[in-house]
Amino acid sequence: MIFAYIAQEKTYMIELKIAHKNFVDYLGGLGRSESTLIAYGKDIEQLIEYLEKQGLEKVHEIELTHLEGFMEKLTKEEYTPKSVSRKTNSTKTFFRYLLEDKHIEDNVADMLKHPKVVIKAPRILSKLEYRALRDSARGDPRTYAIIETLLQTGVTISELAGMKMEDTDLESTPGNLAIPTRNNRPARNIPLNSAVVSALKTYIEDAKPEVVGSEHVFITKTGKPMLVRNIRSTIKRYYDSAGVENAKVNDLRHTFVAHHLASGTNLLHVSKIAGHIRVSTTERYLQYIEREAEDEKTELGIL
Repeated sequence: MIFAYIAQEKTYMIELKIAHKNFVDYLGGLGRSESTLIAYGKDIEQLIEYLEKQGLEKVHEIELTHLEGFMEKLTKEEYTPKSVSRKTNSTKTFFRYLLEDKHIEDNVADMLKHPKVVIKAPRILSKLEYRALRDSARGDPRTYAIIETLLQTGVTISELAGMKMEDTDLESTPGNLAIPTRNNRPARNIPLNSAVVSALKTYIEDAKPEVVGSEHVFITKTGKPMLVRNIRSTIKRYYDSAGVENAKVNDLRHTFVAHHLASGTNLLHVSKIAGHIRVSTTERYLQYIEREAEDEKTELGIL
Protein backbone atom coordinates (compact mmCIF):
# COMPACT_ATOMS: atom_id res chain seq x y z
CA MET A 1 0.00 0.00 0.00
CA ILE A 2 2.85 2.37 0.86
CA PHE A 3 4.56 1.60 -2.46
CA ALA A 4 1.33 2.28 -4.39
CA TYR A 5 0.92 5.61 -2.60
CA ILE A 6 4.47 6.69 -3.46
CA ALA A 7 3.96 5.69 -7.12
CA GLN A 8 0.79 7.77 -7.23
CA GLU A 9 2.59 10.75 -5.72
CA LYS A 10 5.37 10.52 -8.30
CA THR A 11 2.97 10.68 -11.25
CA TYR A 12 1.95 14.17 -10.13
CA MET A 13 5.57 15.33 -10.07
CA ILE A 14 6.36 14.92 -13.78
CA GLU A 15 8.56 17.61 -15.30
CA LEU A 16 7.20 19.91 -18.01
CA LYS A 17 9.64 18.83 -20.73
CA ILE A 18 9.05 15.13 -20.07
CA ALA A 19 5.29 15.68 -20.14
CA HIS A 20 5.70 17.52 -23.44
CA LYS A 21 7.59 14.61 -25.02
CA ASN A 22 5.10 12.07 -23.68
CA PHE A 23 2.21 14.16 -25.03
CA VAL A 24 3.63 14.19 -28.57
CA ASP A 25 4.24 10.44 -28.34
CA TYR A 26 0.65 10.01 -27.16
CA LEU A 27 -0.69 11.91 -30.20
CA GLY A 28 1.51 9.83 -32.47
CA GLY A 29 0.04 6.69 -30.95
CA LEU A 30 -3.42 7.96 -31.89
CA GLY A 31 -2.35 8.08 -35.53
CA ARG A 32 -2.33 11.87 -35.85
CA SER A 33 -0.61 13.25 -38.96
CA GLU A 34 2.99 14.47 -38.89
CA SER A 35 1.85 18.06 -39.44
CA THR A 36 -0.50 17.78 -36.44
CA LEU A 37 2.29 16.44 -34.25
CA ILE A 38 4.56 19.30 -35.26
CA ALA A 39 1.87 21.95 -34.68
CA TYR A 40 0.89 20.67 -31.23
CA GLY A 41 4.52 20.07 -30.33
CA LYS A 42 5.56 23.65 -31.14
CA ASP A 43 2.56 25.18 -29.38
CA ILE A 44 3.24 23.30 -26.14
CA GLU A 45 6.98 23.92 -26.41
CA GLN A 46 6.25 27.65 -26.55
CA LEU A 47 3.93 27.35 -23.54
CA ILE A 48 6.57 25.47 -21.54
CA GLU A 49 9.24 28.06 -22.31
CA TYR A 50 6.93 30.69 -20.83
CA LEU A 51 6.09 28.59 -17.76
CA GLU A 52 9.75 27.85 -17.04
CA LYS A 53 10.49 31.59 -17.09
CA GLN A 54 7.80 31.88 -14.41
CA GLY A 55 9.83 29.47 -12.28
CA LEU A 56 7.62 26.43 -12.89
CA GLU A 57 9.16 23.00 -13.43
CA LYS A 58 6.41 20.44 -12.77
CA VAL A 59 2.96 20.14 -14.33
CA HIS A 60 1.14 20.06 -10.99
CA GLU A 61 2.42 23.57 -10.24
CA ILE A 62 0.53 25.18 -13.14
CA GLU A 63 -2.51 27.29 -12.34
CA LEU A 64 -5.12 28.94 -14.55
CA THR A 65 -3.48 32.36 -14.05
CA HIS A 66 -0.26 31.03 -15.61
CA LEU A 67 -2.10 29.88 -18.74
CA GLU A 68 -4.02 33.14 -18.98
CA GLY A 69 -0.75 35.03 -18.61
CA PHE A 70 0.72 33.10 -21.53
CA MET A 71 -2.24 33.94 -23.77
CA GLU A 72 -2.07 37.60 -22.73
CA LYS A 73 1.62 37.62 -23.63
CA LEU A 74 0.83 36.29 -27.11
CA THR A 75 -1.80 38.97 -27.60
CA LYS A 76 0.65 41.70 -26.58
CA GLU A 77 3.13 40.27 -29.08
CA GLU A 78 0.44 40.83 -31.74
CA TYR A 79 -0.45 37.22 -32.42
CA THR A 80 -3.79 37.15 -34.22
CA PRO A 81 -6.88 36.01 -32.26
CA LYS A 82 -7.00 32.97 -34.56
CA SER A 83 -3.42 32.00 -33.62
CA VAL A 84 -4.10 32.52 -29.91
CA SER A 85 -7.25 30.42 -30.23
CA ARG A 86 -5.26 27.61 -31.84
CA LYS A 87 -2.70 27.69 -29.02
CA THR A 88 -5.55 27.72 -26.50
CA ASN A 89 -6.92 24.58 -28.13
CA SER A 90 -3.46 22.95 -28.03
CA THR A 91 -3.15 23.82 -24.34
CA LYS A 92 -6.57 22.36 -23.55
CA THR A 93 -5.69 19.15 -25.43
CA PHE A 94 -2.39 18.92 -23.54
CA PHE A 95 -4.10 19.27 -20.18
CA ARG A 96 -6.77 16.70 -21.05
CA TYR A 97 -3.91 14.30 -21.73
CA LEU A 98 -2.24 15.19 -18.41
CA LEU A 99 -5.49 14.52 -16.53
CA GLU A 100 -6.17 11.27 -18.39
CA ASP A 101 -2.62 10.04 -17.69
CA LYS A 102 -2.99 11.06 -14.03
CA HIS A 103 -0.24 13.68 -14.08
CA ILE A 104 -2.63 16.27 -12.60
CA GLU A 105 -5.61 16.02 -10.26
CA ASP A 106 -7.57 18.99 -11.64
CA ASN A 107 -7.68 20.30 -15.19
CA VAL A 108 -7.10 24.04 -14.75
CA ALA A 109 -7.24 24.52 -18.55
CA ASP A 110 -10.97 23.76 -18.51
CA MET A 111 -11.60 27.37 -17.53
CA LEU A 112 -9.23 28.83 -20.14
CA LYS A 113 -11.28 30.89 -22.61
CA HIS A 114 -10.73 31.29 -26.32
CA PRO A 115 -10.32 34.85 -27.62
CA LYS A 116 -13.08 36.25 -29.76
CA VAL A 117 -12.29 35.54 -33.41
CA VAL A 118 -13.88 37.80 -36.00
CA ILE A 119 -14.58 35.80 -39.16
CA LYS A 120 -13.70 37.87 -42.18
CA ALA A 121 -15.97 38.02 -45.19
CA PRO A 122 -14.74 35.75 -48.00
CA ARG A 123 -12.99 37.46 -50.90
CA ILE A 124 -15.30 36.74 -53.84
CA LEU A 125 -13.85 37.60 -57.22
CA SER A 126 -16.04 39.49 -59.66
CA LYS A 127 -16.49 38.15 -63.18
CA LEU A 128 -14.19 40.88 -64.41
CA GLU A 129 -11.47 39.79 -61.95
CA TYR A 130 -11.53 36.05 -62.56
CA ARG A 131 -11.77 36.54 -66.30
CA ALA A 132 -8.76 38.88 -66.15
CA LEU A 133 -6.85 36.24 -64.15
CA ARG A 134 -7.79 33.58 -66.68
CA ASP A 135 -6.79 35.78 -69.63
CA SER A 136 -3.41 36.59 -68.07
CA ALA A 137 -2.51 32.87 -68.07
CA ARG A 138 -3.72 31.90 -71.54
CA GLY A 139 -0.16 31.59 -72.82
CA ASP A 140 0.73 29.12 -70.05
CA PRO A 141 -1.30 25.88 -70.50
CA ARG A 142 -0.39 24.46 -67.09
CA THR A 143 -1.28 27.58 -65.09
CA TYR A 144 -4.40 28.12 -67.18
CA ALA A 145 -5.51 24.55 -66.37
CA ILE A 146 -4.76 25.11 -62.67
CA ILE A 147 -6.87 28.28 -62.61
CA GLU A 148 -9.76 26.64 -64.46
CA THR A 149 -9.67 23.61 -62.16
CA LEU A 150 -9.74 25.74 -59.01
CA LEU A 151 -12.45 28.03 -60.39
CA GLN A 152 -14.71 25.42 -61.99
CA THR A 153 -14.51 22.71 -59.30
CA GLY A 154 -13.94 24.55 -56.00
CA VAL A 155 -11.21 22.13 -54.87
CA THR A 156 -8.69 23.27 -52.28
CA ILE A 157 -5.10 23.96 -53.28
CA SER A 158 -3.92 20.80 -51.47
CA GLU A 159 -6.54 18.72 -53.29
CA LEU A 160 -5.39 20.20 -56.59
CA ALA A 161 -1.73 19.41 -55.81
CA GLY A 162 -2.77 15.84 -55.01
CA MET A 163 -4.83 15.28 -58.18
CA LYS A 164 -3.93 11.99 -59.86
CA MET A 165 -4.38 10.94 -63.46
CA GLU A 166 -6.25 7.79 -62.46
CA ASP A 167 -8.86 9.87 -60.60
CA THR A 168 -9.41 12.34 -63.46
CA ASP A 169 -11.93 11.30 -66.13
CA LEU A 170 -11.84 13.67 -69.10
CA GLU A 171 -13.70 11.44 -71.57
CA SER A 172 -17.13 11.17 -69.98
CA THR A 173 -19.75 13.91 -70.33
CA PRO A 174 -19.49 15.59 -67.95
CA GLY A 175 -15.99 14.65 -66.87
CA ASN A 176 -15.35 13.57 -63.31
CA LEU A 177 -12.74 14.20 -60.63
CA ALA A 178 -12.60 11.76 -57.71
CA ILE A 179 -11.35 13.36 -54.50
CA PRO A 180 -10.31 10.88 -51.77
CA THR A 181 -10.99 11.34 -48.06
CA ARG A 182 -8.63 14.00 -46.68
CA ASN A 183 -8.46 16.08 -43.48
CA ASN A 184 -11.88 14.86 -42.28
CA ARG A 185 -13.51 15.75 -45.62
CA PRO A 186 -15.39 12.76 -47.02
CA ALA A 187 -14.50 11.37 -50.44
CA ARG A 188 -16.51 12.99 -53.21
CA ASN A 189 -16.94 13.13 -56.98
CA ILE A 190 -16.84 16.50 -58.71
CA PRO A 191 -18.30 16.95 -62.21
CA LEU A 192 -15.89 18.53 -64.69
CA ASN A 193 -17.55 20.93 -67.12
CA SER A 194 -16.41 21.51 -70.69
CA ALA A 195 -14.26 24.52 -69.76
CA VAL A 196 -12.05 22.66 -67.29
CA VAL A 197 -11.96 19.50 -69.43
CA SER A 198 -10.72 21.53 -72.40
CA ALA A 199 -8.09 23.30 -70.29
CA LEU A 200 -6.82 20.03 -68.80
CA LYS A 201 -6.65 18.28 -72.19
CA THR A 202 -4.70 21.19 -73.68
CA TYR A 203 -2.26 21.16 -70.77
CA ILE A 204 -1.77 17.38 -70.88
CA GLU A 205 -1.19 17.46 -74.64
CA ASP A 206 1.32 20.29 -74.25
CA ALA A 207 3.15 18.55 -71.39
CA LYS A 208 3.59 15.17 -73.09
CA PRO A 209 5.24 12.78 -72.51
CA GLU A 210 6.07 13.66 -68.90
CA VAL A 211 2.55 14.20 -67.60
CA VAL A 212 1.11 11.11 -69.33
CA GLY A 213 3.62 8.91 -67.56
CA SER A 214 3.12 10.68 -64.23
CA GLU A 215 0.89 9.63 -61.36
CA HIS A 216 0.00 13.27 -60.67
CA VAL A 217 -1.81 15.66 -62.99
CA PHE A 218 0.12 18.84 -62.24
CA ILE A 219 3.87 18.35 -62.43
CA THR A 220 7.03 20.41 -62.83
CA LYS A 221 9.22 20.42 -65.93
CA THR A 222 11.30 17.66 -64.32
CA GLY A 223 8.21 15.47 -63.87
CA LYS A 224 7.82 15.92 -60.10
CA PRO A 225 4.45 16.79 -58.50
CA MET A 226 3.95 20.52 -58.02
CA LEU A 227 4.12 21.59 -54.39
CA VAL A 228 1.41 23.72 -52.78
CA ARG A 229 3.83 26.61 -52.30
CA ASN A 230 4.79 26.51 -55.99
CA ILE A 231 1.14 26.61 -57.04
CA ARG A 232 0.45 29.46 -54.65
CA SER A 233 3.39 31.57 -55.91
CA THR A 234 2.45 30.89 -59.54
CA ILE A 235 -1.15 32.05 -59.05
CA LYS A 236 0.04 35.12 -57.18
CA ARG A 237 2.26 36.04 -60.12
CA TYR A 238 -0.71 35.88 -62.48
CA TYR A 239 -2.95 37.79 -60.06
CA ASP A 240 -0.34 40.56 -60.16
CA SER A 241 -0.13 40.36 -63.93
CA ALA A 242 -3.93 40.63 -64.21
CA GLY A 243 -4.07 43.57 -61.80
CA VAL A 244 -6.28 41.68 -59.33
CA GLU A 245 -5.43 43.01 -55.87
CA ASN A 246 -5.68 41.45 -52.41
CA ALA A 247 -6.55 38.02 -53.78
CA LYS A 248 -5.28 34.56 -52.85
CA VAL A 249 -5.58 31.07 -54.30
CA ASN A 250 -8.38 30.09 -51.91
CA ASP A 251 -10.46 33.01 -53.21
CA LEU A 252 -11.10 30.96 -56.34
CA ARG A 253 -12.81 28.40 -54.09
CA HIS A 254 -14.82 31.16 -52.41
CA THR A 255 -15.82 32.40 -55.85
CA PHE A 256 -16.91 28.92 -56.95
CA VAL A 257 -19.23 28.53 -53.95
CA ALA A 258 -20.63 32.07 -54.07
CA HIS A 259 -21.24 32.05 -57.85
CA HIS A 260 -23.19 28.80 -57.84
CA LEU A 261 -25.27 29.76 -54.83
CA ALA A 262 -26.04 33.13 -56.44
CA SER A 263 -27.13 31.43 -59.67
CA GLY A 264 -29.67 29.33 -57.77
CA THR A 265 -27.85 26.02 -57.40
CA ASN A 266 -29.12 23.85 -54.54
CA LEU A 267 -27.24 24.72 -51.35
CA LEU A 268 -26.81 21.11 -50.23
CA HIS A 269 -25.46 20.20 -53.67
CA VAL A 270 -22.89 23.01 -53.58
CA SER A 271 -21.92 22.04 -50.03
CA LYS A 272 -21.35 18.43 -51.08
CA ILE A 273 -19.29 19.35 -54.16
CA ALA A 274 -17.17 21.79 -52.14
CA GLY A 275 -16.56 19.13 -49.50
CA HIS A 276 -17.73 21.32 -46.63
CA ILE A 277 -17.90 19.26 -43.44
CA ARG A 278 -20.80 21.38 -42.16
CA VAL A 279 -23.64 22.83 -44.24
CA SER A 280 -23.40 25.95 -42.07
CA THR A 281 -20.07 26.69 -43.76
CA THR A 282 -21.86 26.90 -47.11
CA GLU A 283 -24.78 28.86 -45.66
CA ARG A 284 -22.39 31.58 -44.48
CA TYR A 285 -21.90 32.68 -48.10
CA LEU A 286 -25.58 33.60 -48.44
CA GLN A 287 -25.09 36.84 -46.52
CA TYR A 288 -22.60 38.04 -49.14
CA ILE A 289 -24.58 37.32 -52.32
CA GLU A 290 -27.94 37.91 -53.98
CA ARG A 291 -29.58 34.72 -55.16
CA GLU A 292 -31.22 34.74 -58.57
CA ALA A 293 -33.48 31.83 -57.63
CA GLU A 294 -34.15 29.54 -54.68
CA ASP A 295 -32.68 26.04 -54.97
CA GLU A 296 -33.79 25.42 -58.54
CA LYS A 297 -30.71 23.76 -60.03
CA THR A 298 -28.57 20.74 -59.26
CA GLU A 299 -26.25 21.20 -62.23
CA LEU A 300 -23.18 23.39 -62.06
CA GLY A 301 -22.79 25.98 -64.78
CA ILE A 302 -19.56 27.42 -66.20
CA LEU A 303 -17.94 30.45 -64.64
